[in-house]
Amino acid sequence: MRLSGTCALLGLLVLTLQDSAESLQTVVRPDKGSTVTVSTELPLCAVCKISGVNDTKKSCHSSLPLVPDEEVKLLFNCSQPVDQAFTVLISRTIECTNDACSPTTVEAQTSFLTDFSRTFTWELKAPKKIVVALDILGEGLVETSQQCPGGMHYSVAYSEAEGGGGTRYCKGGSLTRLDLADQAVVTLQVQPKAEVSSVLFQTSAGPLKGRTMVVSVDSSTTVAISRVPGEPECEVCSVDGSTPNCSPTEKTLTSSENLSLEFGCPKPENVYTVKIKKTIECTDSLCTPAAAGVDPELFKGFQRSLTWDIVVPERTVLSLVFPSGLKLMSGVEKCQDDQQYTVTTTKSEGIVKTNSYCKSGALPQLDLLGVTTVTTEVPKDGEPEATAFTVKAAPRGSKRMEVTPDPNTHIVITSTTPEPDCSVCKTVDSKRQCSTRQLRLSDPSSVEFGCPKPQDVFSVEINRELDCSDPSCSTDIVQAESPLFSDFNRTFTWDLKVDSSRAFQLDLPEMGMQQIPNEETCPNGHTYSVIVYLRTGPATVATFCKGGTVTSIMARYKGRLSLKVPGNTAMDPVAFKFKVGPEVTSTLAIVKVTLPRGQTETEFITANYPSDFPDDEQMQWDFTVPGMHNYSMHFVDHTAPECLSKEVEVYHKEGKKATKLSLTGRQLQHQQGNFNVVLKNCKTNTTLPGLTLKYKVSVMRSGHPVVCTVDLTKHKGVSLLIEKVGSDPYCEMSVESVEEKTIEVAAGTKASLSFLDCPNEDLRLTASKVISCQNMTSCTPSLLTVPKLDACLPMPLHNFTWHLSIPQDGTLDLTSPTGSLQQSLPGQECNQSISLHVAERGGPPVGQFCFHGAIQKIQAHTNLSVTATVSDFSKSRGPFLNVSFSEEIPETFIYSVTPRASSPALMATPNWPEGMASFSTVSWIVTLPSQYQAALQFVNISQPKCKDRHTSIKVKMLGQEEEILSRREDEKAEDRLDVPQSFYLNMSNCIPEEGQFGAVAKISLQKKSNLLAIALGIAGAVLLLLIILAVVCIVTKRRNKSRKDKQVSIYMGKGNVFRPDINFTKTRSDNESHVYDSIDETMVYGHLLRESSYSDSIQDRFNGTQVDSYQTFTGRTDGQLPVIVEPDGKPETDHYNAFLDPSQSFHPARPRTPIDRQDSIGFEDSRMVDNELYTFKSTGDINNIRLSAMYTDEQPPIVEE
Repeated sequence: MRLSGTCALLGLLVLTLQDSAESLQTVVRPDKGSTVTVSTELPLCAVCKISGVNDTKKSCHSSLPLVPDEEVKLLFNCSQPVDQAFTVLISRTIECTNDACSPTTVEAQTSFLTDFSRTFTWELKAPKKIVVALDILGEGLVETSQQCPGGMHYSVAYSEAEGGGGTRYCKGGSLTRLDLADQAVVTLQVQPKAEVSSVLFQTSAGPLKGRTMVVSVDSSTTVAISRVPGEPECEVCSVDGSTPNCSPTEKTLTSSENLSLEFGCPKPENVYTVKIKKTIECTDSLCTPAAAGVDPELFKGFQRSLTWDIVVPERTVLSLVFPSGLKLMSGVEKCQDDQQYTVTTTKSEGIVKTNSYCKSGALPQLDLLGVTTVTTEVPKDGEPEATAFTVKAAPRGSKRMEVTPDPNTHIVITSTTPEPDCSVCKTVDSKRQCSTRQLRLSDPSSVEFGCPKPQDVFSVEINRELDCSDPSCSTDIVQAESPLFSDFNRTFTWDLKVDSSRAFQLDLPEMGMQQIPNEETCPNGHTYSVIVYLRTGPATVATFCKGGTVTSIMARYKGRLSLKVPGNTAMDPVAFKFKVGPEVTSTLAIVKVTLPRGQTETEFITANYPSDFPDDEQMQWDFTVPGMHNYSMHFVDHTAPECLSKEVEVYHKEGKKATKLSLTGRQLQHQQGNFNVVLKNCKTNTTLPGLTLKYKVSVMRSGHPVVCTVDLTKHKGVSLLIEKVGSDPYCEMSVESVEEKTIEVAAGTKASLSFLDCPNEDLRLTASKVISCQNMTSCTPSLLTVPKLDACLPMPLHNFTWHLSIPQDGTLDLTSPTGSLQQSLPGQECNQSISLHVAERGGPPVGQFCFHGAIQKIQAHTNLSVTATVSDFSKSRGPFLNVSFSEEIPETFIYSVTPRASSPALMATPNWPEGMASFSTVSWIVTLPSQYQAALQFVNISQPKCKDRHTSIKVKMLGQEEEILSRREDEKAEDRLDVPQSFYLNMSNCIPEEGQFGAVAKISLQKKSNLLAIALGIAGAVLLLLIILAVVCIVTKRRNKSRKDKQVSIYMGKGNVFRPDINFTKTRSDNESHVYDSIDETMVYGHLLRESSYSDSIQDRFNGTQVDSYQTFTGRTDGQLPVIVEPDGKPETDHYNAFLDPSQSFHPARPRTPIDRQDSIGFEDSRMVDNELYTFKSTGDINNIRLSAMYTDEQPPIVEE
């Protein structure tokens, strides 16, 4: 019944497979003498044997052995491709006698089930001490550990125990013969469809000829040759005389010279391992031999174990010096070159210490106490060093150091292991104190250790007391590197104390700290702990590593901060800020946590974890959650105490809202906002486990993306660039739903942008515009203004750049809308909120500029980029510059400069402080105000070594061809040059071979002081005064002679002018009858003072007719002009006639005062209004109208400098 049921199930399986899977039917006949097995490991696959009349009988199996030399029809069914589902194993045995093998040739049935993976195996059977040779036909083999090309590879197992894990070979090498022994297995694996040669090997057999070698072993060396368990039998014989000494398992060699060894197998290195042990004897000062050497050729190719036993007397220090240094290994660490040194030391009291090292480390030598053994393993293909290390011995000494503790600092040296042979002593004021357990240092001391490596015996604690009684007290806690005790395990402690009514606060560094369980250490070796002192004893609030979410801790008024650092570890401390906190509450400690952005999960534990949380205490965690994030809290592990009073409580607080949580109930999920967690303990039964708690807080993003559609079609030539400048890895920017690291929106396009969890300060928005002039005739001036961008952009505009292009024959003219520009240079910095960066387009910068300076215009014969940076573009959009286009200029740049007298003007070459471009030129046209001259000073000049042409600095005054300064790079330029008028400064560069050309010039204005003009003026005034005095003397004399003959000339307001006895031959405009020698000012303006008190003081003689006062001419009342007829007779010459004799007029004679030409009454200023006070009607230049023929001598011109 059971057999019938099985057949039924197999039949059902076959039907199922035929309906739903692939199938293959074929007829095969295995070769005679071979064993064939077809199998599959897939559950829905089977191979069926078909027989009976009309193939009606089927027998299906997952594994089917085939009968040799018998034809059989097979059906393969499987839900998977059949060529991958089935494997074929074809096995044969090669039987060998002492001198022959059967078969003599190893063949493969090439056409047998080629659609499947095939494995051909040949197992060798041979008598003992008979070697079977397989000569490879065709291509040779090569040993490999990789996959072979062509879909086939060989493997050779030298014993049946190795199975398929032997040596792998591929075709295409130089190996043409395999020498094998009994039970060896040769395997050939062939992939589907791969072709196999019909004849593979030629077999032969013969007596085993083992490997022979000659070795020498000195008296201090012992060699043990041992057979590896499971390997084929192979004898090793030492031939010392006529009778060989053989052993099948192990042989020991000592004190042998040229000893012959014979192995009973062709490859003994695969069967035997060799242990070479050497002994080194040491006194308290000398070791023999002094070097741990080994012959690299001794048993080369074998796996060797090298051991050196070093014997030393008591109280002797043994030093092992390794040429390439050592590195101490930890855990399961492996050496890169697989050569590891194991050092074992046995001390006099029987204590054994073992360490492992790799080569090429920082330890140059090992100083050891006691008998030492050094062992290293050399693999088969390894090459040991001829001298592994050198050995030195010396009497056991001591280590001494001078220690000076810092103020308020105590140093405690404590023994960590029982070491009766080592003590520590201190000497203070000639008093010596020693101990083998602990020694405390507070004052400068001389410390001596009784062993050469006390760091292996003692640890050091360095304690400092910090007392902050003042509420405003604050100090930094950081431990700097110190050479003292750097190779000891150190613990730095700070005892913290504030007023008993307050808490102390520790602010952690910006990178924060990560909380770990108390018994763990940090990966970098720097482990921090915060301890608070309670009435029940100290409690460890937390143990921390560098880098985490904890940012601050507040605890009761008295506590301790500790830092543990292992020996020989460089200090990498962090800075804590210690200060006085708020008033003490019932809380043991408050831990402040700032959770990071993105998806994170952080663990938190209670004080003393994994030990018990203190009774009747509470602890609080204050969590700050980043915006647009959710948090969840999960209690990972806890132990509940047995409460004698009260109960354990956990609260979740958000502001004033508090929710009581259960340690075993439902946890908080997907909450938002900052929160607090408060844990309160009860009075517990201390005989049972107490309260412990570990919980996790996970954070995930909950923000929504900021979506913005940017439309640049309305801003011609404007493009945008958005870049990430922050370090937040969770900021995502997308363009058209595709995430990008940088966003570029081309001019004239639209784009849909989105920003997820991107703070504005982490993004930088820059914009640019192209202004191009293709033809000078069609170029129009432009104002550089910033267009208003789409308001949906979340970040502010950082800067705006205009790319200005001109044709080859054009020039760019840049002027400021405020009137002038200033270049930002050292000593002339721009402190404005607007900065303009000008650069050659695609080239070096020109300079940084701002408004209100000495530069009136910048002309450039090149394409430029102008970048405006403004603190707030929403308040200032320009215009920033006026851009116009003009005809081509010979220079690369021309600056038009008008310095101001109030401050010097600095001018720098383009790209300063870097050098100008090769063959480029720059000019400054400097216009000076009237009455000023310029002091030109070259503040900074860097000259290159020119490869072609020369640099040039030239100065010449405008309108003149003569150069007042011309210097090359190989000539020294003047530091200062005084220029009397507006001038032209030009600089040009060569092609530098090395160095660069650049300069900074300073222009200062100075008021002109013309000493020659002043001297000439004084001399002229003196000469004029002498002439006036001479004239006055002559006139006075003549007046006395002709007083009776004087006639009066009076101007009549109405009627004609007449003279009773003289007819004028000249008209009034031609004669000098209206010229006044002098006019008293009181008489000119006296009629305006009649009503004033001043007029009362005038004497009576002023009441007569005022013949010398000027009256405004109003003309005749009848509107007709008077007619004057003058005879042609000659007028009287060489005789001066005044209008009235001074004695007959009201004014005394007055000497002439030397006055300027324009101040003379012989001239009338056309700007004056025709009125009595002669006020001015305009502010123009003086325009003199000559009223008199006197002083017709040409006046010297007024020269403005």
